Amino acid sequence: MSAKAISEQTGKEFLYKYICTTAAMQNRFCCATVTADTDWDRLTQDHPWLLTERLVVKPDQLIKRRGKLGLVAVDLNLEGVQEWLKSNLMTEITIGKAKGILKNFLIEPFVPHLQEEEFYVCVYTSREGSHVLFHHEVSCIFYFIFIVGLFNLYEDLYFTYLEINPLVVTKEGVYILDMAAKIDATADYICKPKWGDVVFPPPFGREAYPEEAYIADLDAKSGASLKLTLLNPRGRIWTMVAGGGASVVYSDTICDLGGVDELANYGEYSGAPSEQQTYDYAKTILSLMTNEKHPDGKVLIIGGSIANFTNVAATFKGIVRAIKDYQGPLKEHEVTIFVRRGGPNYQEGLRVMGEVGKTTGIPIHVFGTETHMTAIVGMALGHRPIPNQPPVAAHTANFLLNTSASAATPARTRNTSFCEHKLSTSVTDGMTPTAVEFKSNVCLSTPLAKATTLFSRQTKAIVWGMQTRAVQGMMDFDYVCSREEPSVVAMIYPFTGDHKQKFYWGHKEILLPVYKNMADAMKKHPDVDVLINFASLRSAFDSTMETMQYPQIHTIAIIAEGIPEALTRKLIKTSDEKGVTIIGPATVGGIKPGCFKIGNTGGMLDNILASKLYRPGSVAYVSRSGGMSNELNNIISHTTDGVFEGVAIGGDRFPGSTFMEHVLRYQDTPGVKMIVVLGEIGGTEEYNICQGIADGRITKPVVCWCIGTCATMFSSEVQFGHAGACANQASETAVAKNQALREAGAFVPNSFDELGDVIKFVYDDLVAKGIIVPAQEVPPPTVPMDYSWARELGLIRKPASFMTSICDERGQELIYAGMPITEVFKEEMGLGGVLGLLWFQRRLPRYACHFIEMCLMVTADHGPAVSGAHNTIVCARAGKDLVSSLTSGLLTIGDRFGGALDAAAKQFSKAFDSGLLPMEFVNKMKKDGVLIMGIGHRVKSINNPDMRVQILKDFVKQHFPSTQLLDYALEVEKITTSKKPNLILNVDGFIGVAFVDLLRTCGGFTRDEADEFVEIGTLNGIFVLGRSIGFIGHYLDQKRLKQGLYRHPWDDISYVLPEHMSM
Repeated sequence: MSAKAISEQTGKEFLYKYICTTAAMQNRFCCATVTADTDWDRLTQDHPWLLTERLVVKPDQLIKRRGKLGLVAVDLNLEGVQEWLKSNLMTEITIGKAKGILKNFLIEPFVPHLQEEEFYVCVYTSREGSHVLFHHEVSCIFYFIFIVGLFNLYEDLYFTYLEINPLVVTKEGVYILDMAAKIDATADYICKPKWGDVVFPPPFGREAYPEEAYIADLDAKSGASLKLTLLNPRGRIWTMVAGGGASVVYSDTICDLGGVDELANYGEYSGAPSEQQTYDYAKTILSLMTNEKHPDGKVLIIGGSIANFTNVAATFKGIVRAIKDYQGPLKEHEVTIFVRRGGPNYQEGLRVMGEVGKTTGIPIHVFGTETHMTAIVGMALGHRPIPNQPPVAAHTANFLLNTSASAATPARTRNTSFCEHKLSTSVTDGMTPTAVEFKSNVCLSTPLAKATTLFSRQTKAIVWGMQTRAVQGMMDFDYVCSREEPSVVAMIYPFTGDHKQKFYWGHKEILLPVYKNMADAMKKHPDVDVLINFASLRSAFDSTMETMQYPQIHTIAIIAEGIPEALTRKLIKTSDEKGVTIIGPATVGGIKPGCFKIGNTGGMLDNILASKLYRPGSVAYVSRSGGMSNELNNIISHTTDGVFEGVAIGGDRFPGSTFMEHVLRYQDTPGVKMIVVLGEIGGTEEYNICQGIADGRITKPVVCWCIGTCATMFSSEVQFGHAGACANQASETAVAKNQALREAGAFVPNSFDELGDVIKFVYDDLVAKGIIVPAQEVPPPTVPMDYSWARELGLIRKPASFMTSICDERGQELIYAGMPITEVFKEEMGLGGVLGLLWFQRRLPRYACHFIEMCLMVTADHGPAVSGAHNTIVCARAGKDLVSSLTSGLLTIGDRFGGALDAAAKQFSKAFDSGLLPMEFVNKMKKDGVLIMGIGHRVKSINNPDMRVQILKDFVKQHFPSTQLLDYALEVEKITTSKKPNLILNVDGFIGVAFVDLLRTCGGFTRDEADEFVEIGTLNGIFVLGRSIGFIGHYLDQKRLKQGLYRHPWDDISYVLPEHMSM
C-alpha cells in the first residue's frame, strides 16, 4: 500500500524538524509520549517543561474526534495529567464498531487562546494534484507564510494527507494543536534519510501483532508481495489467497455468506514468491490458526485467481512443506483445507496438494479452473455441497503439443472479429458518433487527443528491461494469433552494450536487437508506438518520462509496483499533455485477442488457448487487478463468445489511465458489444461511469461489480492488497458504488459469485436481439513447448551435463552436503568442518576438523625461497594480477615440491598393508631405485627437528583413535636417519600417513572409501589449499613493497655454452 497513517507525534516531529518558514513556530518538539511502561522521572528529565507548563494530554492512536469523545484533558499540571491517566491509560473503550485499549498518550503544552484565533488547514492529494484547504479571510501574515512552508514540506516529505485542526495563530506565532497525517510509504527509498525508521501504528481497535511485522519484513526483503492483517485470531475461517484483487474477492464472499465474525485474517501472496518465501508465509498462518482450538473446527481457504506468470506448483511446494510440518496441530485443531487455483503448472500444484492430504490424513479438497473462483468458500462454510470427484482439468501440455502432422497455420478467416455483426440491428453501428463533453476527474486540458485504438495486428512494441520470458510469451501469443511478424521489435537494457537476444518465432529461432539507450532504439524502429516498461520502481519514473519525449509512442505500460504517488501524478500530467495512454503502474498490462498482449498478461499459452484469447470476441473489460483480469478472461470465455479487449489499469490510488477512459474507448469501438468493469473499494472513478450512462455517453450494456464490500462489515479499517483499495469516505465504499451503478442502469450482480451469470444474461440477450452473431470457431496453430517448461511439467527427460553431490545453491539457503549454511555456523563447524562436508561429504569428528585446520596452518608458508613462493613473487613483480601470480606458484607443486602427501600416503599404505617390515620396505625402495616420498628435508634433521611435525605429532597421538600407519612411518624414519640425519619424516609425509590413519579409524568411512580418497588426490589438496594462503601473502607483500620487475643476476647463473667448432 502507499498512503499510510502515522502517529500525531511522528507527524509533528517531521513538521518541526523540516518545515522551512519564517513564521514563528511555537512549542517546537514539545511532545512527550506516555505508555504503561513510562518512567516518569526519566520523562521529566528528557522534557523538563513538563514540570513548569500547563499541559494537554490525549491518546495518540489514530482516533478521530477525540475532543467530542472526552479523550482530551486540558490545562492540567503534571500531577493532574498523571491522575487523569490513571483512569484512562490501558482502559478499553468502544468507538463506533471498533473496540480497543488506550495505550499511547501524547502530552503537550497547553496553549490559551481565543476562539477567533483557531484556524483550519488541510493538504490532501487527488489525481489532479495536491489541494490546500484554508481560511482565506485571515489578517495575520503568519498564517499564510506558514501555509506556504507547510505545502512545501508536504511535497518534500511525500505526505498524502496532512490536517491541522485547530491551528492557533496569535501575534506570538503559530501553534500546532491537533494533527493527522499520512505519508506515501512507497517513497521510503527517497525519504529514508529524513523519515528514518517510521513506525506505522495499526488502526484503533486492531492490535499490532509480531506475526504481521514478520510478514511485513519478508515483504520488504522480497520482490514479491506478502501481506497479512489479523482481524480475529480466534476466528475459525483463515485464508491464504494469491493476488491482491483475489484476496479482496474471497473476503467479500466470506462476509456475504455470514462469516465476517469468524474471519480470522486478511492477506495475500503474489508476484511469484519463491518456495521458501511461500513456506515462511504459510507456516506463519498455520502457526497462528493452531494457537487456539475452535469448537467447530477450522477451515483454511487457499484460493486465488488464474495466475499470469507465477509457477503455481513452485509456490504450492512451500505451502505443502508447511502443512507437513504442522500436520499434527492441524489434525488436532480439526482443520479442513479448501484449495482453488489456476495458472502456470497449476495441475501439478493441485496434484501435490491432493497428495499431501492423502499422506497426512488432513482433509484437503482441491479444485482448478473448472470451478468458480469463490465456490470453495461456499463449500467451506457449508452453503454448497463438496463434489466427490471434481472434473479433471486438461494438462498444460495438452494445449501445446501438436496433435496433427501438419504445422501449417490455419486459414486466416479468424483474424477479424469473432462476431459477425448485423449492421441493421447493431446498436453501435446504428449510432452516429458525436463529440460529447463529459466531465470527470480526468484532466480536461489535454493538448493532444489520446488514441481510441491502442493495439492492432500491426502494433510494434519495445520492451524496457531484460524480460526474456515475457517477450517470448508475447511472441508465442503473436504466433497463435497468426500475426505476420512479432509484435516486439527490440528491447532496451541500459546495463549492457548493444547486442542480440535469441527468441523463438514458432519453430524458428530469431534474433532481437537489445539497445543500451532509448534514443538508438527509437531511431532505428520508427514504426514502434508502444513501450512496455519493466523497469524497477526506482527507475520506472525516469524511463517513462524519457519515453514520452518521443512522439511516436502513444501507449506505455508500466509494470512496476510501488512508484510513489507524487511521481505517478507527474507521469499522468505529462501523458495528458502529450496524448499518451499509460496503463499502470502496478499492473500486469492488458490484452487484445488476435492482436497484441502486454508482457505476461493472460498467463501461459494453455490459458491463452483455454480462454480463447487468440481471437477476438465481443466483450471488452477493464479491471484494476491483473490476476482478476485473467479470471475475467476465464469467466467471459465460458459465458460469451470471448474477449475483444481487456485492460488492467493497476492497483495504485492514481493509475495512469482510468476506468472511464477505457470504457469510453470501448463505447467508440464498433467491435465491442458489451462492457465489463471490475471496480473496487477506494476512489470515486466508478461514479463517472454512472454519469456517463445517465448522460447517454455510454449506451452499450455495462456489467459492473466493485469488490471490497466486506470493508463496511469490519470493525476497524483494513488496507487491502492494492494501494488504492481503501475507502476514505462513505462514497468510496464498494457497497455505495455498486448501489450507484445499479441505480444508473448498469447490470450489477448481488455478489462476485453471480458476476458470470449476469454477464451471460446480458450476452444471451444481445445474441437474441441479433446484435451479436457468434462465428464458427477456428483452431489456432500449435506452438512448440519450450524445453525448460516441458521439463518442469515432467514431459521430457535429459541426462544432465553435470552432476554434483556436495552443494546446492538453488533454494532459499545454501546447502553443503545436505547441511544448511545456517546450521554450519550454528554448530560452529569451522573451516575444517566445511572442508569435511565439501571434500568428504561427511560431518567429521571435532578432532578431525581441528587436525585439518592445523594442517592448513602448518603448510601455509615456508618462506620465499621455495619454488612456489619464488614463482609467485617473480610473477607479481612482473605486474601480473593475483590469480595469475597464484597460479604460477601452484603450478610448481608436484612430487618434488609439496606434492608428496598423496605419494607418501600411497607408498607407506601399500608397504604396511602388504606386511613388509620397515627395514624390508626401505631396502625394497633402494633396490628399485625409488625415492621414499615424505622422507627427507633440505634443512631440518634428526638433530634440528621440524617443529611443525612435532606439533602435529603431539596432537595426533593425543586425539586419534589409532596411529598404526604413523607408527610404521616413524619406524621407517629411524632406519633412514641412521644413514643420514636429514632423512626425516617431513611435514608432507607426516600429513599423508596421519590422514590415512584418520580416514581409516575415525568411523566415518569404509576401508574402500578411505583408500579411494587417497587414490583420487585428496591429500594433495590440503597442501594446495594451505600453501595458497602463503602464496597470496607473498603476492600482497610484493605489491605493498612496490617491488619492480625481477631480473636474475648474471653472477648467479653458470653459462655453459658449447665450444666453437670450426670445420
